[in-house]
Amino acid sequence: MKRYVYINDGESSHDLYCDNRISNRKYTVLNFLPKNLWEQFSRFMNQYFLLIACLQLWPLITPVNPASTWGPLIFIFAVSASKEALDDYNRYLSDKKGNEKDVWVVRKGVKQHVEAQDILVGNLVWLRENDEVPCDLVLIGTSDPQGVCYIETSAMDGETDLKIRVIPSACMGINVELLHKIKGVIECPSPDKDIRRFDANMRLFPPFIDNDICPLTFKNIVLQSCYLRNTEWACGVAVYTGNETKLGMSRGIPEPKLTAMDAMIDKLIGAIFVFQIVVVMVLGIAGNVWKDTEAKKQWYVLYPDEGPWYELLVIPLRFELLCSIMIPISIKVSLDLVKSLYANFIDWDHQMIDLETSIPSHATNTAISEDLGQVEYILTDKTGTLTENKMIFRRCCINGIFYGNENGDALKDLELLNAVSSGLPDVVRFLTVMAICNTVIPTRSKSGDILYKAQSQDEDALVHAAAWLDMVFFNKNGNILEVKFNSKILQYEVLETLEFTSDRKRMSVVLKDCQNGKILLLSKGADEAILPYARAGKQTRNFIEAVERYAHLGLRTLCLACRELDEDEYQEWSLMFKEASSTLVDREWRVAEVCQRVEHNLEVLGVTAIEDRLQDGVPETIETLRKAGINFWMLTGDKQNTAIQIALSCNFISPEPKGQLLSIDGKTKDEVRRSLERVLLTMRITASEPKNVAFVVDGWALETALNHYRKAFTELAILSRTAICCRVTPSQKAQLVQILKSCDYRTLAIGDGGNDVRMIQQGDIGVGISGREGLQAARAADYSIGKFRFLKRLILVHGRYSYNRTAFLSQYSFYKSLLICFIQILIRSNVENSMIITTQLRLLDISYPELKK
Repeated sequence: MKRYVYINDGESSHDLYCDNRISNRKYTVLNFLPKNLWEQFSRFMNQYFLLIACLQLWPLITPVNPASTWGPLIFIFAVSASKEALDDYNRYLSDKKGNEKDVWVVRKGVKQHVEAQDILVGNLVWLRENDEVPCDLVLIGTSDPQGVCYIETSAMDGETDLKIRVIPSACMGINVELLHKIKGVIECPSPDKDIRRFDANMRLFPPFIDNDICPLTFKNIVLQSCYLRNTEWACGVAVYTGNETKLGMSRGIPEPKLTAMDAMIDKLIGAIFVFQIVVVMVLGIAGNVWKDTEAKKQWYVLYPDEGPWYELLVIPLRFELLCSIMIPISIKVSLDLVKSLYANFIDWDHQMIDLETSIPSHATNTAISEDLGQVEYILTDKTGTLTENKMIFRRCCINGIFYGNENGDALKDLELLNAVSSGLPDVVRFLTVMAICNTVIPTRSKSGDILYKAQSQDEDALVHAAAWLDMVFFNKNGNILEVKFNSKILQYEVLETLEFTSDRKRMSVVLKDCQNGKILLLSKGADEAILPYARAGKQTRNFIEAVERYAHLGLRTLCLACRELDEDEYQEWSLMFKEASSTLVDREWRVAEVCQRVEHNLEVLGVTAIEDRLQDGVPETIETLRKAGINFWMLTGDKQNTAIQIALSCNFISPEPKGQLLSIDGKTKDEVRRSLERVLLTMRITASEPKNVAFVVDGWALETALNHYRKAFTELAILSRTAICCRVTPSQKAQLVQILKSCDYRTLAIGDGGNDVRMIQQGDIGVGISGREGLQAARAADYSIGKFRFLKRLILVHGRYSYNRTAFLSQYSFYKSLLICFIQILIRSNVENSMIITTQLRLLDISYPELKK
């Protein structure tokens, strides 16, 4: 399905598309009561209490006042409904505040103030610096002469670094006054929740341009809830509004998680109810037989000779009410109150406050605290979770020469510093790729210092290292990059940017050297994404050796390469790239295919090695939790050797001979199958041995195993206490959590980035770390903490305490109610032995009036 948005003509789409009113409410005034009651009575426990309460309304069968059941029942549901109503009212106030914000909109050529909720699809919306974006906009103008603006997406994905957005090429050079009169049509897909993709086309009507199709990408759209930064003004066309924005489509209240304790209680209640039915049927039949044979002979009973049609139901229903104490309504009240109190203990715990950032722990979900004490598997991310995500440039290999091996810091290596000062060509080209093959934005502080706004910590580390080595990237003016090297200013014009994707695992830029007019392709990426496309030669072996050496040290590696393009080759490729970028079907796949046509025959310049240090207390935390019987899986997008070294350094796996690490790999399905079978056989043999056996698998082998050998991989998951999964995607992380849950294991997923959200939401317990990658994981989690080391206290202190107390409370209430019910039956059956019963009551601390109720 497609959507046609007519620029500067909101009236034509008034009836076709929704306005910009945002609604995150779960209820309305009319449906609140029935919808809330339906949700509460979806649990069997509440259905049972409602049945008992309704039976007690029949005076003929009830031995107690109905208020004794209806009172607590109404109170419980009223408290739950009030809490839901308050939460929904707060959502309404938040929506109302956003909907009534004033924004500038152009209508009929006049710029005017309107409320944000009155924006229509096709309206021109003007933003000023630091304004919040009210809806999804396609940029058509900015205050920057090059058509660039900067946005902050922290409210959307938790990332605080600035992002670049540009206006389409068709809108370049249009005067500010003419923007009020611009006309055209945007052909875009129907609303979806993919916040990383936007494939559309735009045609401007004459006199602006003669109906030429201009492709639009994600770089041309600004999404709702972002903020305009470092840009005086920007103008855009509203393409998605209200709850049809990308952020609105991805909103939603997560489904409540059912804890193991709740599941157990529901099963027990179901079993007790079945037992009650059997008891009621047996006693009801016996009671009716006794009534017909003995009761009517007694003059004081006064049974009539003929009763109503429902007479046979009276005695069984009386026994049902008599047995109803087996499932006390107090257990629901007690458990709900106690769970909320235990969750507050986590918020109040001063020992779980990160002193470095002053971030406290927080329990978002107050209903699953006891599950913390039953965790069997912890699935954790690596970067930013186990490590600090503070990237430091440590070593490098340039043209086969290793720098930084002596002191562990290439930036202080005299040999490298001398090579830079003498201007060796290989070193200069290597530093040039480090400095400008990225999406970094240089800015100036008030004191005049250069600050870099990077979208990833790796790029930030590379640009800072290049600046330390005198290759200073100091200005970006539209497509012109300015670099200062040894007091000489170099300029480059960016022609195309080939963005990084998880499939390509590399990013490239095509630019023109303004000094000599040469067209260059600069690339950086993982070794498996660069080295296979390198020129044939012996030099590649040195880079493979460098990658392996650095990976064994636990360093993150990137390969840098370049290639000079002929003018004809570039022009031919540029046409194919623009055509692929303008297609609306399989655009991502076609762009990747075109990119591969130019990313070949690369000249590899060198390898960088970046250190990502472990967080404080990580090894001790993992060792303690493993002693508590908890298993660990590491799920990371990093390369295998780096992940293994990090796992060794943080006690994740044991070195030989105490431990054994098995590898699942292969380039074909058969190779993966044989490798999986070999590892599975070894796991079966060593299952009874004290030796710690773990397995490691990469993303491709994991995808093959999940798609074709899922049963064997599930068996392997059951047998293994430790696993390292490398080069995995966010969806694969979620699949691994689902596999362990399908084996009835209680799982905890912990991460710190946006790529960990699906894994966190899939786990029985989701823990988010408020780290350098933002707060997206923390917002989506059940619990948020400041550092990984607090996980030990969260599980072993709060989790065990909450589980033990909740289990004791539920078991005590259960057995106490059973005994009370049994004693009541004895009393009402005239089999009372006062001495025995009084002794039992004293031991249980149960008073006789409690039985009379």
